[in-house]
Amino acid sequence: MTIHDLEEAAPGTAVSGDPGRLQALVRRDQLEAVRGSVLTAIPVNMLLGLASVLVAFQGGNGRAGVVWYAASTAANILRIGLCRSSCPGLALTAEMPPDMARAASRSVEGHLRACTVAAFLSGLVWAFQPLLCAGYTSAQALFYLTITCGITAGAVTHGTAYARIPFSFILLPLLSVAFCLFGGGGFDRCCLAACVLLYLAALSRTAFQSEAGYREASRLKNDATALARSRAEAQASATALVEEMRWRATHDDLTGLLNRAGFIQQAEDRLGTHADTGSTGAAGLRFGAGTACLLLDLDGFKSVNDVYGHQTGDRVLVEVARRVRAALPPGGLAARLGGDEFAVLYDPVAANLPYADLAAGLIAAVAQPFDGFDEGRLGVSIGVHAQPEPDLMAMLSCADEALYASKAAGRNRFRLFDAGLRDCLEMRRELERDLSHALVENALEVWFQPIYALDARTLVGLEALVRWHHPRLGWIAPPDLIAAAGMAGLTESLLRFILDQVCRMMEILRARGLGTVRVAMNVSPREMAQIPVDEIVIARLVALDLPAALLEIEITEETALDLGAVQGKLQALSRAGIRVALDDFGIGYSSLSSLRQLRADRIKIDRSFVTGLSTCDDKRGLVLAVLGLGTLLGLEVVAEGVESQDDLQMLQSMGCPFLQGYHLGRPMPVQTLEATLFPDRTQAA
Repeated sequence: MTIHDLEEAAPGTAVSGDPGRLQALVRRDQLEAVRGSVLTAIPVNMLLGLASVLVAFQGGNGRAGVVWYAASTAANILRIGLCRSSCPGLALTAEMPPDMARAASRSVEGHLRACTVAAFLSGLVWAFQPLLCAGYTSAQALFYLTITCGITAGAVTHGTAYARIPFSFILLPLLSVAFCLFGGGGFDRCCLAACVLLYLAALSRTAFQSEAGYREASRLKNDATALARSRAEAQASATALVEEMRWRATHDDLTGLLNRAGFIQQAEDRLGTHADTGSTGAAGLRFGAGTACLLLDLDGFKSVNDVYGHQTGDRVLVEVARRVRAALPPGGLAARLGGDEFAVLYDPVAANLPYADLAAGLIAAVAQPFDGFDEGRLGVSIGVHAQPEPDLMAMLSCADEALYASKAAGRNRFRLFDAGLRDCLEMRRELERDLSHALVENALEVWFQPIYALDARTLVGLEALVRWHHPRLGWIAPPDLIAAAGMAGLTESLLRFILDQVCRMMEILRARGLGTVRVAMNVSPREMAQIPVDEIVIARLVALDLPAALLEIEITEETALDLGAVQGKLQALSRAGIRVALDDFGIGYSSLSSLRQLRADRIKIDRSFVTGLSTCDDKRGLVLAVLGLGTLLGLEVVAEGVESQDDLQMLQSMGCPFLQGYHLGRPMPVQTLEATLFPDRTQAA
């Protein structure tokens, strides 16, 4: 928005846009000018009238002169009184409310009419001046003619603002002169009378032309005043808008805390690491070398949104922000970085508040009950970094690593970034740097673990498991690999790599006559939510002419946390004939409704319930319950984590239809799988 736009938008800032208001302002200026000019002209009028009386005395008409002068003085007093009387209309301004403006305008018009009538009365008195000189036939005629012409010319000269007043004053005196001259007869007197009428016409024309010029000047003045005012208002509005935009650019609209950009800006200023400024920040403070950075992430916030709605979630965020602000020591910074993640930066030494005390205080503050839902539903995990770092981003990265470790350990606790976490962070960064090269150079591998039928010999499926042997770090755990891919922006590339290996295995199985063996691949919640898994998988199967029914997508129960983002993709996969399996069943967030919404065809009992099954009655009860649920809902059930012969026999006795685990077969590369499993050991289902 420009200054011009603000001028256009501001109401009442240009009187040219309101002709009625402009007309009223011009009339106000005319009245002010009339009052000033009349008060200036009246003394001259009275002096000339007094001179006329003296000449009348000299000519023997003293009594008539006195009566005439008394009438003239009365008219002049009336005019002076009108010019000095109060007039509410003179207070008219461009900003005045419409009702008041209309009343002020009526007042101005009334005063102008009154002044016009008073001028007419004064002119009427001067029209009787021929009585003082026998109708301009006496020896004093030349004097009175001169006086009349002079006073009428003076009236027009001074009355440039409003022509009706000088016209009303000069009309009768000059007509009286012309009438007397015509009545006296004679060629020269008639010519003089005609000249007087011509003089009247010229003066009248001059008066109205002068008024037109005055009105135009007044219009321009009022427009210029309005424009200057509108520019000042527009400048003030623009300044306010800039300040608001600056505030919005650095603050969170919902909570009023700093947002990510504002937090980074002020923190860099306070830490003295900002590249473009030597400012010490809004508070004029710098943080010391031992500055502590705390990252907070709410525990259970998603369930608040899901159960109570997003409006309640917003109120919770506002209240959490208030509690964080209340716990913040003087000079500290607090921000909402996004979602339910908050940040605090402060100097423990300057605040005389150890980071452990502040973290404990924040945990206690968030744990206090919230209006509208039960106590204990919401908690907070905190990652703390309190060591010197080269820049703010490094500090935030370290605090984020500590936060990740804190959430992994449970809720309502904090974790300090230490040497062990630094090693983990460095490893993840190294993985992120090297993963793209590993994908390009095919350094990653996909191994396959067999899945058997109840007899533990009939091969019914293979689960694809990605493996990476890093040249320096050794074997990388799949969760670390998937996390590194996400941080490096390679989630889709990793998915496509695994999908290609799975499709290659499906082709091998078809060539070996094992076309009924399904191949399963794991898709993480991040992959399912962030990339078009359905489009990628279906397009690849169509391109290779592979049967969709022999591919299985394994998802974890965590995927149920964001059904809105993944349900459409799962439905598309299901419609295409691709099966969906729910992995690690029993340890996550599934409900009976989410099983249907996730389009699950198969559930896999988590290994924690299977390993040691033969020696634990509780585990046997849970496994039987899952088997019964599968039968009830028409879902296939796979027991993973079969680690011993005793566990195998127990599962077989329970009637578990599908089995997977190290006791039956470990994950193996494709070459090993082809050499050992396919030819000899099994038959295909």
